[in-house]
Formats: sequence, structure tokens, C-alpha cells
Amino acid sequence: MARLTRRNFIGLGVTAAATVALTGCGGSGPAASSAATSAAAGGAGPMGTGQALEFKTGGESGTYYAFGSVIAQHAVNTVGVNLNAVVGNGSQANVQDLQDGISDVAFCQSDVEAYAFEGTNIFADTGAVNCFSTVACLYDEQVQIVTCDENIKTVEDLKGKNVSIGASGSGVYFNAIDILGVYGLSEADINPTYQSFGDSANDLKDGKIDAAFIVAGAPTTAITDLSTSKQAYLVSLDSAHVDQLLAASPYYSKATIPGGTYAGVDEDVTTVAVGAVIIANDTVSEDDIYALCFDIFEDPAALVENHAKYGEVSIDKGASITAVPYHPGAAKYFEEKGKSVAVK
Repeated sequence: MARLTRRNFIGLGVTAAATVALTGCGGSGPAASSAATSAAAGGAGPMGTGQALEFKTGGESGTYYAFGSVIAQHAVNTVGVNLNAVVGNGSQANVQDLQDGISDVAFCQSDVEAYAFEGTNIFADTGAVNCFSTVACLYDEQVQIVTCDENIKTVEDLKGKNVSIGASGSGVYFNAIDILGVYGLSEADINPTYQSFGDSANDLKDGKIDAAFIVAGAPTTAITDLSTSKQAYLVSLDSAHVDQLLAASPYYSKATIPGGTYAGVDEDVTTVAVGAVIIANDTVSEDDIYALCFDIFEDPAALVENHAKYGEVSIDKGASITAVPYHPGAAKYFEEKGKSVAVK
């Protein structure tokens, strides 16, 4: 398969000098090897190496942790990929853990993996990280603006309110700043707090904050739990501001959260989304990543009963990332499915 240059992936004219500045990565996995072909448990298919791999997900009240735990357990049982899902501290921290060799595989927002690879936004001070590659994009993570105040109906209504905008420097933080910005608001126009999904939901329940930005696949546990004890509402974005945001930041996509996703939210909600991406340290073997992709994508519809997000998994979505090249094991899998992706 042809190897593309970094300029091809990110399309931002990164120079050769920037390549020299890219930060290296630690890693606990073995070097890449040829794809395995032995029979997996339960039927013919690829088999992982058995190397112990740590999979950083997200907070316990978010979709990363719940879905990641299902993916890891299924991979262990079915294709022998020894994946252990553990709680993570968000996309930025997950990338840094790959860089430091603390973990091997991780969930990451598609915008944050681009920031890391390019060395921009939350990675501007630390520099670009070049030790990881894309495994697959699995589903959309909707930007959800949740409130228990029925008078907050638009983004403009957040002005002067107490609003949680994610942990300081997190992907959620930048999503919140982007959305506030297209509505002519800044961080200074709200009373910001910086906290996790679970803490945000608790503070909404207790009336300590007026609204919160939560970026995760809907339904999100934190909002579902909040909705069981208090009436929660989601704030819609209007089409004109969505178009403005997409023009400025093309890693977003327009998204709809269907009515009925949460108790008491009966109407469809218009918002934007980023992709939920699995990334891996480049030191993880080709065998393990190939087998993991095989396990995730071969029959996702049959796995919906394990987690609803399996219903959103598709080959097209999996191969849709262009900002960061794919791990050789993932590229091999997608090429077999007729999908050409940039390979590292």
C-alpha cells in the first residue's frame, strides 16, 4: 500500500522542519509483526498475540468507559486480544499516556487526535505527538448542552450563567469555546467551571450550575442519570450557526439527537459532533490491531445487545479519519474491505 506524507493527511502544509520537532512515544507493546491467521475462539479468523494491552477509555459516567469495556471483553473472549479497559481522564490525557508508555490503546475525540498530531490547541505548548496512529472511528460524539433551567433555550441564553465547559484544556473545553464563539460569546461572558461529566451532572442536580457542555455519544450515562431525578433539557443549535462552525472547523459534523433519547426531551435536538476514535501506540503489533478491527467490525449488529453504540459501527465510519494515518494492522483490515486509508 502506498504511504502518504504527513502533508497529505493533515492538509495544513506542515513542513519538514515540523517533522523533526515531533515528540517520540514510549510503548509497552511488542514491535509490529505480520498479521496472524490462526483460528480465533468460536470460529475461523485472526488471533491476537496475547500481549497484555492497556486500553484507556474515559470517566465511569461516560460512553468511552462503558463501550470500551464491552469492546475489550469481547476482544479477549473472541480473538484473543488481551485488552484491559481502564478509566481514562479524557482525550488529551489518553494521548499523553500513549506518549509516556503508560497505555497502549485509547479512545480519543477526532479533533483532539488532530490537535495532538499537528501540535496545535491543547498540544501547542508540548508539541506534536507522533507515536500513535488511528485504529478506527466508531461513532459520533455529540456536543450536548444540558440544563435543568427551562428558560435556557439557546446558546445566547448562557450569557452570565454558571456553565461547566469541561476540564481545563480538555477536548470538551475547546468544543465549548468553539460553539460559544460562533454565537459571539467568549469564556468571559459566562461564569465557567471546569469539571467532569459526572460532576457536572451532580452540580446541575444540586442547582450549583445552570448548564454544562458534555461531549459524548448519546445517550450519555451522566445525562441519563440526571434525567431520572430532575427534568433536564438539551439546547439546540440553529442551522445558520452550525454552518458557520463547520466552515471554520471542518472536523465537526452536523448531528441530531433524536427525541426520546432522554426522559422528558421529546423533540429532536440539532447539534454538532466529533468522532469517537480508537488510537494505538505504534509499538502495538499489527496482529493485535488487525484482530481488534476484525472483532469490532465483522458483525456489529449482532453485538448491539452488549452496548447500543454497536448499532452505529460501520466500515465507512471506521475508515473515515483523514487527519491522522492508520496503524498498519488497521490499514490492512480496511484495505481488505475495499477502503483505502493513509497508513503509517
